[in-house]
Amino acid sequence: MSDTRRRVKVYTLNEDRQWDDRGTGHVSCTYVERLKGMSLLVRAESDGSLLLESKINPNTAYQKQQDTLIVWSEAENYDLALSFQEKAGCDEIWEKICQVQGKDPSVEVTQDLIESEEEHIEEMPETSPLIDLPTCELNKLEEIADLVTSVLSSPIRREKLALALENEGYIKKLLQLFQVCENLENTEGLHHLYEIIRGILFLNKATLFEVMFSDECIMDVVGCLEYDPSLAQPKRHREFLTKTAKFKEVIPITDSELRQKIHQTYRVQYIQDIILPTPSVFEENFLSTLTSFIFFNKVEIVSMLQEDEKFLSEVFAQLTDEATDDDKRCELVNFFKEFCAFSQTLQPQNRDAFFKTLAKLGILPALEIVMGMDDLQVRSAATDIFSYLVEFSPSMVREFVMQEAQQSDDDILLINVVIEQMICDTDPELGGAVQLMGLLRTLIDPENMLATANKTEKSEFLNFFYNHCMHVLTAPLLANTSEDKCEKVVGSTKSNTICPDNYQTAQLLALILELLTFCVEHHTYHIKNYIMNKDLLRRVLVLMNSKHTFLALCALRFMRRIIGLKDEFYNRYITKGNLFEPVINALLDNGTRYNLLNSAVIELFEFIRVEDIKSLIAHIVENFYNALESIEYVQTFKGLKTKYEQEKDRQNQKLNSVPSILRSNRFRRDARALEEDEEMWFNEDEEEEGEAVVPPVEKSKQEDDFPDSYEKFMETKKAKESEDKENLPKRTSAGGFKFTFSHSASAANGANGANSKSVAAQTSPASSNGSSSKNATLTTAVTASKGSLVGLVDYPDDEDDDEEEETSPRKRPRLGS
Repeated sequence: MSDTRRRVKVYTLNEDRQWDDRGTGHVSCTYVERLKGMSLLVRAESDGSLLLESKINPNTAYQKQQDTLIVWSEAENYDLALSFQEKAGCDEIWEKICQVQGKDPSVEVTQDLIESEEEHIEEMPETSPLIDLPTCELNKLEEIADLVTSVLSSPIRREKLALALENEGYIKKLLQLFQVCENLENTEGLHHLYEIIRGILFLNKATLFEVMFSDECIMDVVGCLEYDPSLAQPKRHREFLTKTAKFKEVIPITDSELRQKIHQTYRVQYIQDIILPTPSVFEENFLSTLTSFIFFNKVEIVSMLQEDEKFLSEVFAQLTDEATDDDKRCELVNFFKEFCAFSQTLQPQNRDAFFKTLAKLGILPALEIVMGMDDLQVRSAATDIFSYLVEFSPSMVREFVMQEAQQSDDDILLINVVIEQMICDTDPELGGAVQLMGLLRTLIDPENMLATANKTEKSEFLNFFYNHCMHVLTAPLLANTSEDKCEKVVGSTKSNTICPDNYQTAQLLALILELLTFCVEHHTYHIKNYIMNKDLLRRVLVLMNSKHTFLALCALRFMRRIIGLKDEFYNRYITKGNLFEPVINALLDNGTRYNLLNSAVIELFEFIRVEDIKSLIAHIVENFYNALESIEYVQTFKGLKTKYEQEKDRQNQKLNSVPSILRSNRFRRDARALEEDEEMWFNEDEEEEGEAVVPPVEKSKQEDDFPDSYEKFMETKKAKESEDKENLPKRTSAGGFKFTFSHSASAANGANGANSKSVAAQTSPASSNGSSSKNATLTTAVTASKGSLVGLVDYPDDEDDDEEEETSPRKRPRLGS
């Protein structure tokens, strides 16, 4: 109750003798220790900050004006005024001031004013009790318009004018004049009335709004606002409001007060949004009460509808009834959309109750049905409602979806319906899909998941999502990167796979990749399992060949996030699957172009160098250095080589310090005896103990393929040696890349060993003798040092290695060499 009674605006008088609004807040009269006396305090209603702290001095002259104003001077040139929303609040504070000064509250001024102060008060704009309004006649309209526009700059005069208009029922008289002017086609009079009515709106008084926006007056007010003097022809707002704008009752509203409120709110909103010009910076506060008027009307409408459970139940029943025709359903969904939009005006606790009411009535199952419908408008409105729910409480939506999963198939789960809507968006710019992707991201974001003592929403929901929904989300990605979908370019020397990605598909794949990249960052365990089981990174990297650079960059960003985690499981998966090949091919295909793709690829390698990710450095240098060493405009690749060689030296020193008896005999691996990073090097070709946690990658090729790929490689090598070409990485005439590595994670163990030499071995005869001899020396050194390492560690798959070594005597050495 005291809130509105104590609500005040604080004004100070500026140098131009105009009153400046210092803000709105709530006033209190309390003892302030620092000031050693009773003081007036005003705290801002927006943030609670102190707008005013003024001690009530026994000798200060306080003046009470027009029942709601208290004015006083604090210093020679510092005048203050409090303008109260209600007379009762003004009386209450006035009594307190009089009490402190020992005066009778019936006085208008608490002190006898000295002469100068008397003059000073007289100078204040118009302190006479009321403004005298001219008589309401046609020939006085210009005078009235001048009066209304002249008071707008002075808060006190605005208050007085508002009071005068209210007391004399002046607005209704003005609107009668409007009808006369319109009948007489008196254009000048109509232009004056436009200025008058616009000025009255800018007085910002709720009591005047009540009169102007009543059923009997509002259409005439709109009529006055049609005659803007700056327009050649008047607008036809009334025609629109009465004929074009139709009020649709999805279910008849029996409460006449509610109907009237809905009509009034629509019309006032129309006045604010359409008729009145956008206020300038100086006029922004002029319409704050109009905004509040609309705001409180909306709160009232939502509350009245919410309390009428019979009405809402009926709406829901019709929405989900299969017999409801499409037009009716469209109207019902649009009603709910507007209803949810209005609910944003509620206070947090009331909004909470509002959404709980909707949840109880079954909004989510209803949305599930509606979102799957063919009608685009209905789906779009349903998506907006869904977004309100997700923003309000992602947990409520997650809980519903998990309960639903126990009773129905994956296809009709709400989240899968959402994903399918995202995938099937027909808009070329995918506007709806972008909105849905944002909602999905909110739902799968662990940051807003609750963790209580007895249940962890995060693990439960993510288990559900990866089991029931992830396959639906990745389906378009897997479909567009499968081998039968990516055709080879016929009659070309390129064996590059071209993705069938028109712009819309590319946009969709980019959205899916953005979501998967988010998962890599936030769902460590679940997404790791998924990537490795589905060999997902290999499929994503097919998109590096896309003609749409933004899609290639999305694929690269996905890989960059994975590498950014510096997780050895991922690193081993990348090296075994030889997944740097598509990235390096994209860099080389990009040629000398200095663009975002070039920078992004180089940043990826620079990150690996700076973070010193040893397993990846070794893999890159051993397999791709010959192709990359010509790139000298950055020092990244030389830096990788340096890091690699430093590590090799360090390993050799460690090996040399091991007693010879250990080097000649095999003994079992003992993790404690090896440093972690050494173990990483030695295990490069092994499956690690940790693989038990992450299920193995699905095998796309068998180990048996290895001899075939090796023979193909040897044929390619011979064909290549007979050609006299520049020593630059290119695709071979046989149709393969220079880096012809096995494209399966399982074959990588064997095939990698054989093919790892392809870059070195295929140095063309055109290269300098120096570089050839350097390669030869390197190979000899590598082979020579291999023997000393073999006996050091007992590997679980040593037998396989031995067989492979018989086939491939030039198998790449382990990094310890």
